[in-house]
Amino acid sequence: MKRHLIEDLRSRLKANQENEKTSNEKLESLERKVKALAEDCSNKKASVDSLKQRLNVATKEKSQYEQMYHKAKDELEKKDLKLNHLESKMMETECAMAELETTASQQLHGLAKQSGQALETVQKKLLLTSDKVEEFMTFVKALTRELQHSVQQLRTKIKQAKKMEELRACKKSLSRESVQLAASILNVSTTDLEEILEVEDDEETAKTKMEFHKDKEWLEYIQKLLEAQFPFASYLLDAILEKLNEKRNLVEEYCSLLKHSV
Repeated sequence: MKRHLIEDLRSRLKANQENEKTSNEKLESLERKVKALAEDCSNKKASVDSLKQRLNVATKEKSQYEQMYHKAKDELEKKDLKLNHLESKMMETECAMAELETTASQQLHGLAKQSGQALETVQKKLLLTSDKVEEFMTFVKALTRELQHSVQQLRTKIKQAKKMEELRACKKSLSRESVQLAASILNVSTTDLEEILEVEDDEETAKTKMEFHKDKEWLEYIQKLLEAQFPFASYLLDAILEKLNEKRNLVEEYCSLLKHSV
């Protein structure tokens, strides 16, 4: 019985050892899983923190973009109001032309079954409308050329006034004897010396060329507007107003130079 008891105890001990070994292996496996989960948790926490930071940055950027959007929207609304105001000033011509076209179209449909004399009358009205459009184009071209010529004349007068002012200042700073001495050194007359002083420098020449190039581009832009599809009134008005503002500024500058020269 003792032997059986010992064998039973040994078998139980062996079973317990095997169970303990299995339990240890499971425990080690669980510890590895817990460690892996802890590392995964730590990585996910770091990822969540990073995402929170990115979310905060994105939220700030969103707020900034919303402010920019509202500001741009307000500016756009103001520009739309200004554009509508300017377009309303040019709508009369377009409305008149549209009314003429609509009237002509209605009359064509109504007079399709009438006599050739009535059809000829409608054709004359259409021709008159076309003539009016052509006359309007001619008027705009003449107006822009005259406006451009006026601006160029003002620029020339301003340059001449500035040169005269510089020449007077130079004459005030130099005595008559100094001018005659300089003329004798250069072996030219005093009149020739004054003309030499009036010669434009390179900077003034470059400025003149740039102004000429801008004027040419402006006239070409006007021509493109006239050749473009309707509507073009608002763009034409903006271009003409731009040149009128330039002329007004030149007139003010010229008047100021004349006041100072008096």
